[in-house]
Amino acid sequence: MKIRACAAYGLMILVLTANAVLAQRSKPDTLYAIRTHEKIKLDGILDEPVWQTAPHIANFTQRELSEGEPASERTEVAVVYDEENVYIGVWCWDSEPEKIVAKKMNRDFNWRGEDNFEIIIDSYHDRRNSYLFVTNPNGARADVQILDNGRQFNRNWDGVWDAKARKTDQGWFAEFEIPFSTLKFETGTELVWGINFERNIRHKREQVLWQGWSRNSDLEQVSRAGTLVGLHGIENVNLVEVKPYGLAGANKAIDEDADYTTKVGGDLNYLITPTVKLNLTVNTDFAQVESDRARINLSRFSLYYPEKREFFLEGADYFDFGMGRRIQPFYSRRIGISPERTEIPILAGARVLGKMGPSTIGAMSIQTAKKDTFPTANYSVARWKQDVGKQSFVGLIGISKFEKGRQNLTYGTDFLYSTTTLFGDKNFNFGGAYVQSYTSDAVTKTGNAQRLFVSYPSDLIEFDASWERSAAEFNPEVGFLRRRNFQMLYTELQINPRPAFLPWIRKAAIKPVDFNYYIDDDTHELSSFYAEFRPLGFSTKSGEFMEINIQRSAENLKEDFEIQDGILIPAGEYWFTHYEIQFRSFSGRPLFVRGGVNWGDFYDGTRSEWSGRLTWRATKNFSASGDWQRNIIDLPGGDFTTDEVGGRIEVAASPDLFGAVFGQWNNEDNEVLFNLRLNWIPEPGKNLFFVINQLYDIAGGSWKETDTTIATKLVWRFVL
Repeated sequence: MKIRACAAYGLMILVLTANAVLAQRSKPDTLYAIRTHEKIKLDGILDEPVWQTAPHIANFTQRELSEGEPASERTEVAVVYDEENVYIGVWCWDSEPEKIVAKKMNRDFNWRGEDNFEIIIDSYHDRRNSYLFVTNPNGARADVQILDNGRQFNRNWDGVWDAKARKTDQGWFAEFEIPFSTLKFETGTELVWGINFERNIRHKREQVLWQGWSRNSDLEQVSRAGTLVGLHGIENVNLVEVKPYGLAGANKAIDEDADYTTKVGGDLNYLITPTVKLNLTVNTDFAQVESDRARINLSRFSLYYPEKREFFLEGADYFDFGMGRRIQPFYSRRIGISPERTEIPILAGARVLGKMGPSTIGAMSIQTAKKDTFPTANYSVARWKQDVGKQSFVGLIGISKFEKGRQNLTYGTDFLYSTTTLFGDKNFNFGGAYVQSYTSDAVTKTGNAQRLFVSYPSDLIEFDASWERSAAEFNPEVGFLRRRNFQMLYTELQINPRPAFLPWIRKAAIKPVDFNYYIDDDTHELSSFYAEFRPLGFSTKSGEFMEINIQRSAENLKEDFEIQDGILIPAGEYWFTHYEIQFRSFSGRPLFVRGGVNWGDFYDGTRSEWSGRLTWRATKNFSASGDWQRNIIDLPGGDFTTDEVGGRIEVAASPDLFGAVFGQWNNEDNEVLFNLRLNWIPEPGKNLFFVINQLYDIAGGSWKETDTTIATKLVWRFVL
């Protein structure tokens, strides 16, 4: 009887598991593309006869707000193609078209608060890597490159593609035109791709997907996607792409003559195979890049600034490594940017990116020029990942910096076990990494770092834990370390119930455990500690969010810490408690806010931090935002207040002509910086930029112009 009972129980588990997996799929789960010989006019009207004869899919299912229910608004998709492009037609009917939310029109717009339609294409058909294309009812465009089944995102990848949309009294409709040359795929008699679609209906807070609509899933998890078939006769895409640029500009510093600049350079891209691209760059320039946001550092550790340069962003995900955010063996901002964040010229570089069967490869070598006290140097990185099973991998990385008579190397290995079918449709990840550095002129030439982690993200329970270590001798000079010589234990558990007895609550967020515990790797003494307990957090069905947190921190100072000029915190061990309230309103409204307050102990004194951000999306052509953060610090050694202010105005005449003005100020530097950036895209792949940077010194109470930079840059794309 016991054996029969166990067998019956096991069978029940298998049935429930199978049902959970099948519950994410909706028939049909295969979409048939048809070839067209007629010209598709990209206008969002979808009036060509082929759009009516092509097979349509309409079986969309809600992920939010009512999981598993049919979409409340009819949505249809069809795919056609010709020799050069794949076209995706989208019909988004809406019974309340006057409520459609569409306030953005610029390239790479933030689509989270908008009505939008998202397409994910797995052209490798490896159920791991994919491309995401997004548009909204205004025809704004955004794209993302995705690796490791949604674990890694390159939001700064810019593919060459186009989309047009239009609104009517029946809803909104869109056409996507994606050149085959934008995608990487193995050619054959018939192409088979993974594909999936998501529509967001913001005024209803509704999210619907074609496949993989479970709340434990995401569109980016391409392993849950449907299939696109019918792509016949697509020849080998041997693309040679040339992107030259010309730059003209001037810089005027205070009490100096203007310095005029002209510069030419460019990139050449060549598909070695349909899935592997070679990129060569000469005299690379980043005049169009927006300025960094200056920040006041109230900690004793280095600040992290994100990469913004297009050349490095395009293939950034190929060089991601499993050490996490705290220990980064490769940090591209070490190339061509000094520690003071000034530019060091890049003479030339080469890069290979792509996938060959189960292997993903990335390699890059950059040569920088001599400037001031910085010698000419070569920076190189090579990354290899081998697919294992359905979603796991093992990998290697090697990084080098070569200067005359000196070298620094970093090399290591990582692995990931990943599944999306744990207990039916749950996600589970377990991984680790080991890296070692070598510095030719160091007393101790080698040092190492390690990491192990586990992650269980699901709709109801989110659990993460990791152990990390960086030895004192570990020295990745082309990487980023916020702190050295440490071991860290981290764990976080968050429970997200959906209380049916509170009809206005979408989801609660209760966090019983969240802590980071740092010790000195040599002495094993406490270095830092941070813990957070969230007794209450929730998001509403109307789109608002609020959380209340109780935090406990510790810092063990081995020496006096000068937090501000003349204000010292004596060496010693400090424990402090603080309290926090965070709030944000629904971003789909024309006017929305977010803010927070954090107060409590700070070393041997107190600190209160106030922050707020206000955004006004007036029309699809104009939006403005402003943010402010203030710290009020009271210490025995002295009191002080820090203020940081930023603002942005965005204007868009069309999805291909837009611009922004960004301004910032803080009371430590006492400088105001304005950055104006205009971008015109005459056609996909071609760009004209006009940039003005204006710096003012206001320390004396008046605005004193100290530095002005004006630049015009034209990038033109040719396909040979």
